[in-house]
Amino acid sequence: MKSKIIVTQLTKASLTAAAILLLAPQALFAQAKNWRDIKTTPLNPFSIPQPKKHELPNGMVIFLMEDHELPLIDARALVKTGERFAPAEKTGLGDIFGEVWRTGGTQSTSGDKLDDFLEAHAAKVETWMDESTAGASMSCLKGDFADVFKVFGEILRQPGFASEARKGDIDEKIKIAKTQVTSSIARRNDEPGQIANRETDKLGYGEKSPYARYPEYTTVASITREDLVAWHKKYVHPNRIFLAVHGDFDSAKMLDAITKTFGSWSKGADPKDPAPAFDTQARPGYYLVEKNDINQATVVMVHLGTKRDNPDFYAIEVMNEVFGGGFSARLFQNVRTKKGLAYHVRGNLGAGYDHPGLFHVTLETKSQSTAQGIDALYEEIDGLTKNPPNAEEVQKAKDSILNSFIFKFDSKQKVLQQQMTYAFYGYPADFLAKYRAGIEKVTTEDVLRVAKTYIHRDQIAVVVVGKPADFDRPLDSFGKVTKLDITIPEPQAPARTAATAESAAKGKSLFSKIVASLGGDEKVRKVKGFQFRGTMKVKSPMGEMDAKIVESFSLPDSIRQELTLPMGTMVVVASPGASFMAMGPRSSDMPGSQRDETMKEIRRIPIVVARADGGSKLTINHAGSDKIGDTAVEILDVTNDGADMRWLVDPSNGHVLRASFRSVGDTGPAESVVDYSDWHQVDGMWIPWAEAVKQNGELSQSLQITEYKLDPALDPKMFEKPAEAAPKK
Repeated sequence: MKSKIIVTQLTKASLTAAAILLLAPQALFAQAKNWRDIKTTPLNPFSIPQPKKHELPNGMVIFLMEDHELPLIDARALVKTGERFAPAEKTGLGDIFGEVWRTGGTQSTSGDKLDDFLEAHAAKVETWMDESTAGASMSCLKGDFADVFKVFGEILRQPGFASEARKGDIDEKIKIAKTQVTSSIARRNDEPGQIANRETDKLGYGEKSPYARYPEYTTVASITREDLVAWHKKYVHPNRIFLAVHGDFDSAKMLDAITKTFGSWSKGADPKDPAPAFDTQARPGYYLVEKNDINQATVVMVHLGTKRDNPDFYAIEVMNEVFGGGFSARLFQNVRTKKGLAYHVRGNLGAGYDHPGLFHVTLETKSQSTAQGIDALYEEIDGLTKNPPNAEEVQKAKDSILNSFIFKFDSKQKVLQQQMTYAFYGYPADFLAKYRAGIEKVTTEDVLRVAKTYIHRDQIAVVVVGKPADFDRPLDSFGKVTKLDITIPEPQAPARTAATAESAAKGKSLFSKIVASLGGDEKVRKVKGFQFRGTMKVKSPMGEMDAKIVESFSLPDSIRQELTLPMGTMVVVASPGASFMAMGPRSSDMPGSQRDETMKEIRRIPIVVARADGGSKLTINHAGSDKIGDTAVEILDVTNDGADMRWLVDPSNGHVLRASFRSVGDTGPAESVVDYSDWHQVDGMWIPWAEAVKQNGELSQSLQITEYKLDPALDPKMFEKPAEAAPKK
């Protein structure tokens, strides 16, 4: 009987729906001719779930959010500290601290054993320290929580780097972390966008502001284990920690577990944190970073922005959406779509949590449209007040913000993290809940007002990274141009023996023996090039690799290497006309830093140095005596056109047995030592057929030559970058 009633009810509902469709088809299916005619209903009320908040007697603030959808538990601790508190001479401390905090393990478990434990349990524990925060996070299955949370607690309270007994292991982890940082320093001038952002930080905040500081080789080298210990002792205390836990748990039991782990941790002294430091002085003008190895220009306009606690924050959010928020924003539509002047364009007035963000407008364009692109950006900036956003633009921007808002907080975990972040920076608990209402209240008048109030064309600093010879018109057509020096400061080189007239004369005499071993001055100057074949062993992150090599030199300054590796043949070319790397049909330009270092290596080759004899760019000085094994050697300090080296020379035959110099590779500066042996005479020249290269005391590669030719027939095209084939249709 019950099923019959249900069928009858469904039948009646179907008949009713059919009647409606028959009676009013036009009303239901008529399509709007214009999208503006489409009526939208107001958004449904959006209720933000609230975490349970607790505070332990020692001051640790706890946020708990139950979520029983999956048997997982995640925790995240934020510590009130950050790189901005580090002294300028220790810039980079945050990167090292954040890395070794985890890789160093705990005082009871090494980082390597910790890796094995976490991998076996499909769990994660990570640490970090950035500009304004530090912290640790963990994620694990519910059943493994007790064991993983124990590790998490030990990482926070008893990090491995604080253990004197594990000093050797920790020093090795610090060395690895430093290498990661110096690697980024070595490559920081390769990407135009990174250069522009780094320089605009300095112009926006002031060069001495911690928000504009970047690690240098010397600052990283100065960081020690003791610095990490002192930092942890000063800042990592329960009364400076906010802990959020999300997942499949009972809140009462979770609070009990947290209390057992952290409740006995004594409250620490609360150091007086320095106020956010930045310079409010504007630095308007035009700033050029000349980078001649690219065919595009990056333009960034900048001045100081505002904070999130500004009452105008919501109006600024809407203005940002109109100006540069997405595909429908003015910058994208006008500069990129209509004028075709940008590969990429964006802009907004930044708002930080506890210090001002930056007003940033970024454009990437071809070199030949650089000035046009700057004109277009100015036009859009001026347009915010001269042609203010109308009601339609403002409403579309508000709709875009509100429609995307839900996706930013579509999980309890996202809400929890945001709520903890606001609490961390001292924002009211209802700040997130008020966001939607704040956006909805913004009017066209508000948008115009904030554009006038917070965007100042007369304060804008314009940074351009590119090749000025290719610009459509000179950058100084806009105004005075300041050239920026982005040279990466190298660590101070070891002190050299001071030259005297006597040491210079002795050095010259010894150098003449080197030239004689190469066949004499006339022979050296007649040589146009050379080529050798051989085998190599190369140390790489993947282990030691065997390789075959064909290396060709066209004197004085072009080199081509063909390396046959297990994964294929790689070609590396460095010359004044082209510097590139190729594998298969694809090639890419060599990063500028790598090209410069390769050209220095060429200027260190003995035959190249010998050809420079008598020139003003070559200096030679005798620096004493030494021994290599049982062989007595004389020391020469040599500089050839900016390339420094120290040679250890056998005075009996003029053979350079060892060369040492500072090089800059993928991991930053390295003390390189090359030992030469297995000497053969080739057409009157004594040539070492074996080389062993050490960097920072570790063998990095070795070479054994099997064939050597002087003045081979070298096609000039082999030093030119090949044109890439067009893709097949």
